[in-house]
Amino acid sequence: MCGINGIFSTTRIDRLDIRLQEMNDSIFHRGPDAGGIFSENESFGLGHRRLSIIDTSEEANQPMHSHTGRWILVFNGEIYNFQEIKKKLHYPFHTSSDTEVILAAVEEKGADWFINEANGMFAIALYDKLNTELFIIRDRLGIKPLYYYFDNRTFVFSSEIKAILNSGLVEAEFNEKAVDEYLANRYIRSPYTFFKDIYQVEPGTYIKLNHELKPENIKYWKLPQDFNTQTVFNESLILQQFDEALTKAIRYRLIADVPLGTYLSGGVDSSLITAITSLNKKETVNTYTIGFKELNEFSFSEMVAKKYHTNHHKILINIQDYLANWEKLIAFKDAPLGVPNEIPLALMSEKLKENITVVLSGEGADELMGGYGRIFRSPFDFQNKNSGTDFYDYFIAKYDYVPRGMRDALINTPKDYRLEFDEKIRKEFRNKPNEENVFRFFHNYHVKGLLQRVDMTTMQTSVEARVPFLDHHLVEFSYTGIPYDLKLKWNDAIAKTKAAGITADHYSETLDTPKYLLRKIAGKYLPQEIINRKKVGFPVPLSSWFANLENLANELLPHTSWLKKNALQDLIVESKKETRAGQILWMFINIEIFRKKYFQKQWKW
Repeated sequence: MCGINGIFSTTRIDRLDIRLQEMNDSIFHRGPDAGGIFSENESFGLGHRRLSIIDTSEEANQPMHSHTGRWILVFNGEIYNFQEIKKKLHYPFHTSSDTEVILAAVEEKGADWFINEANGMFAIALYDKLNTELFIIRDRLGIKPLYYYFDNRTFVFSSEIKAILNSGLVEAEFNEKAVDEYLANRYIRSPYTFFKDIYQVEPGTYIKLNHELKPENIKYWKLPQDFNTQTVFNESLILQQFDEALTKAIRYRLIADVPLGTYLSGGVDSSLITAITSLNKKETVNTYTIGFKELNEFSFSEMVAKKYHTNHHKILINIQDYLANWEKLIAFKDAPLGVPNEIPLALMSEKLKENITVVLSGEGADELMGGYGRIFRSPFDFQNKNSGTDFYDYFIAKYDYVPRGMRDALINTPKDYRLEFDEKIRKEFRNKPNEENVFRFFHNYHVKGLLQRVDMTTMQTSVEARVPFLDHHLVEFSYTGIPYDLKLKWNDAIAKTKAAGITADHYSETLDTPKYLLRKIAGKYLPQEIINRKKVGFPVPLSSWFANLENLANELLPHTSWLKKNALQDLIVESKKETRAGQILWMFINIEIFRKKYFQKQWKW
């Protein structure tokens, strides 16, 4: 795991090597083990910071050149099947790294062949010296971040926005359009960011730039066209296939030349990963959980740790720890924090770095198998509601975090992204069953916000997080091989009839079982107390701390430009009416802490 940077221009770049070094230094936390730069013609350069995971020798440092000298590479991520790819090549390898396998595959068979073969998480920059072409490649699900700035003359890219700013070639401008977007989703949908003219490379996409810097965007992966809605199937066979696919995804993610462990919250997803990891590793597995004295899940995580004899670590934090780390983590993320548990997760990463460098995490399980019952059941509720709205309006009202009416009443920023994505997603919903639409929405949009959280909370302390539930083969199998009725399963026909008269807020996990097949697999590995417990988010007692947040809001928000005049007291009053009162106010405060951090200084030099 690493950080990558680069500059490509049609004109001479003054002090190019110094700029590349400044970019590298700004993301030192992503790769403290080694750093390097390459440049030529005062117009092109690559930078790299390395966190050594596979082949920790100096020979595997980057930027790395192919043996002919044609290709130069910087790479952030892991190619889990690099050994299988290596067997298909006839290249004079000098290292045992997955990095050199990328170069070898591209040299012998081309970039498209490699991308099609690769199973992993990656942000890659490949420079072809022969044709003066640059390839910027992001993995299928967007697990690894990749950002860029382009003004038609100069292209600047990095794993983190702060490095683009530290190039001295780009000024930070606050993107007001992102305010409404963030309050709705808790993240900014690609390709946008909170910075004007700085964009995310779309997941499953690569950008190809020729010597004239004419960009070509190539989409190389999409979710499967098919979505399994069979009602007649062999449950035992599908259960076996799913178990094998999940175990394979986890085994791939155990490949490392450094110590490895797992998050263990006590929920079914992290517990299942821990169980399968323990059964497939000879060494004792380090496991980690974090919580507050007034709110934690320690009893459940200890149950799993005891069963699998893990080296378990419980971390207890308080409000002072939480508030003290808030601003620091915004500076690592280059964005407002999206969910309150980012701070505990980051603190946990600091603790686990004492023993391990790689951690397996459970993100993606809910999106894979319909874990958010309240929202994944919205097609059924809509069908029985006889509502005058269309399904998209019904769905998005449930999904939006800060309600639209509340945002419209309080903020004065443009709604361009809301309008753009409303139109785009309505079209996506138009020709498919609503049950399928919800799954596609969560994989195309929601999961990307989770992945930003995972990357920041771990990489800020030089830890690599791996997410087996987002293995692209596993995702594809969930669409084509697992029937919808095995993802969200009614308890019986009577339960389905009862549910028709109410909404999922009242019946989910009572009359049905979200993630049914996953829970069924878990029966092979975990105690029933873990499998049958109701889903809870990572508990952070923000509403209990509302008075602290109110004081912060009164300190930071009275004169901010993006809030309507005199709207602060309305914000506090309206927040108190919501079930997520603390988190809503917390999000508004996040925006202003972030804005003051980035947009009150000059970055260009």
